[in-house]
Order: sequence, then structure tokens, then C-alpha cells
Amino acid sequence: MQTEKITSLQVAQRAGVSQSAVSRVFTPGASASAKTVAKVKKAATELGYRPNMMARAMITGKSRIIGLVVAYLDNQFYPLALERLSNALQAQGYHILVFTSSNAQDRIAEVISDLLDYQVDGIITASVGMTNDLTARCETAGIPVVMFNRGQDDAAVGSVTSANVAGGRKVAEFFVSCGHKRIAHIAGWAGSSTGRDRARGFAEGLAAAGMKPLAVIDGHYDRSIAAQVTRDLMARSDPPDAIFVGNDHMAFAVLDTLRHELGLRVPQDVAVIGYDDVPLAAWPAFSLSTVRQPLNRMVDATLDMLLAQIAQGEIAPRRIEFDGPLITRGTTLTPKGPKQ
Repeated sequence: MQTEKITSLQVAQRAGVSQSAVSRVFTPGASASAKTVAKVKKAATELGYRPNMMARAMITGKSRIIGLVVAYLDNQFYPLALERLSNALQAQGYHILVFTSSNAQDRIAEVISDLLDYQVDGIITASVGMTNDLTARCETAGIPVVMFNRGQDDAAVGSVTSANVAGGRKVAEFFVSCGHKRIAHIAGWAGSSTGRDRARGFAEGLAAAGMKPLAVIDGHYDRSIAAQVTRDLMARSDPPDAIFVGNDHMAFAVLDTLRHELGLRVPQDVAVIGYDDVPLAAWPAFSLSTVRQPLNRMVDATLDMLLAQIAQGEIAPRRIEFDGPLITRGTTLTPKGPKQ
């Protein structure tokens, strides 16, 4: 049996307030006294009332929904980022609509179209690229876009990342200070700005010390590929004595391959550094040295930029980078001090 749909007018009558007061109570950011809020919410609970968010969106032109497009959730960094973004948006009275997408541009275009159909107020892309055509479509629709942990040359899109070039450089400098001579890099996907920038910083850091990478191989942010690259590297006649891995997700596969398949000692036989500093990196089973992405600051900056564009409209997008420290744990040696 279908039950009667409770209206805001019925809630107003039960609470003894105006219908507009009920609307204010259920509108994030609207003004209502504590006494009014308590009466309205009590009446709503008693009647089983739920506000019609889609109807409100049609009236106000604001859905209070932010679309998030993420390429994959296997990497432990992204579920954590998704949780922080969602919690921060909810604190601002927004909800999050999550779509997963490959980095294939036709799939991204399909997801962006779906988000525009949902009339989201803004879009955050995490580990996903945007073409100029997609950017123009969002701009025409009046929907701001901010890229999280990914950047691109298009100045029309804001982005928030860690300082990836500087991070790669720190890894190179640290390995050199430990006395390593054969240093390889299992890079992140070359099609991503993060993968390219970390590899560039790493190469620049070695060049400053008069060295070159032993090898730079694209790991595509894929565990199975990273494991096979590790086997190939260690099968060389001149295997690396240190490996910089483009993210922690791949680095865990590298460590498992080195320790449990090849029987090598880490860091005595080969040292390893990752990138991200996901919680799993600190677990004793891995104790992974890694470059920390300042996730909280990145999330805050992403939301600040996006919500400012939603509220104020014509705000020029910015490219924001946050420096992150190199966290040393059990997969690296201690730097050598100066000779006496």
C-alpha cells in the first residue's frame, strides 16, 4: 500500500511555523533560529518527512551535489582522498556523486555528460585527465572543474597536486647521499602529469650529482607490471641497488617480489622508496620509505577553489602545489656522513 507523501506544509503546520521556515531549516547555509530548527526537525521526524532535493535544485539552480570522477580505487591513496573529500563536502552541506572512469577520453566524456545531466554544481577529477573539448563543455554549462592529484597545460582548469618534480628530486638526492650507484625508476604512467613530473625531478636530481638513472620504465601504476619490471631489473647483469617507485601501490608489489619471490634483502641488497605515504606504508610488514603527499592540505585547497568558483563564478583557476616530506623507514639505508 502506497503511503501519503509528506509535504513541507504539513511539517510547518505540525511545528507551528511558516512553510518558508521549514525550507530554511533544510537549506544549507540558510538562517533559522535554534528554536525553529528544533521544532521543525522534531515535526519532520514524527511525520517521516524528507525534503525533495531535486525539486529544490530546479527552483534554486543548485543541486548541492559535487561530481567526483576517479580512474581507479585499487591505489589506497584514492579511497582515503575520497573519504576526506566526502566528509569535507558534507560539512559544507554538499553531497558527492562518484563515477569511476578509465583514462580513455571517450569514457571520460561519457562520465562528464552524465554528471552534467545530474546538474552537479561542480566536478572534481582525481587521477583523470581532461581534454580542451571537455573543459569547454563544462565551462559552457557553467560547471567549474578542479583536478585533484593531476595537472594539465590547459589554464582553464584549476589543479591541486603535491610538488611532484621536487618530490622526485628529493628521492634522487637521498639515494645519492646513501652511496647508491645503480638507481632505477619504476615510473608512474607516462600519460599522467604526476608520472612525468616525478620522473623528471628524479632525473634532474641525479643529473645534479653527475649521474643518470640505471633505467626508467613505465609501471602504468599497475601492481602486476611493477612486479614484472622488478624481476627484469634484478635479472640484469648490473641490477639496481636502489629503486624509486612512482607510487606506494606499485612499491608494495616491488617489495613483495624482492623479498618473497627473489629472496633479496631490503635495503641491504636493494633499497626502495615509494610515493604517497598511504597508511599501509607505515605497517611493519612493509615499513616503506616514501614521499608523503600532504593529503589534508590538498583536499582543503581543492574544495576552497571549487566552492569559491561555485559561489562567485568568474574566478581564475589556479595551479596549486604542496611540498611533501620524504619519510624514511625500513626500506632505505642511512645517508653516509662527510668523510673526516
